[in-house]
Amino acid sequence: MMSLTIEGQIGKKHTIYLPKAVVDEASLEEGMRIQITVEGNRIIIEPIPDPIALAIHGKKFAKMTLEDIEVISSEEQSRHTEDTS
Repeated sequence: MMSLTIEGQIGKKHTIYLPKAVVDEASLEEGMRIQITVEGNRIIIEPIPDPIALAIHGKKFAKMTLEDIEVISSEEQSRHTEDTS
């Protein structure tokens, strides 16, 4: 992990534009959601991973077959129809 320090400026309506070097180093993309944390006089900006991209490309920690999903679906449907009776 490289450390990068670049001077910037706060614009109108308190807008902060990130220099391209910062965006590239942090692998940020337009439209990406971020978390902003204030610790004393420090501002920390961290990307929030996209849940769909995580589901597709992230580390897998559980394994389910289509049959497992079908069983769970059937159980939930049965439970729901029993609750409404």
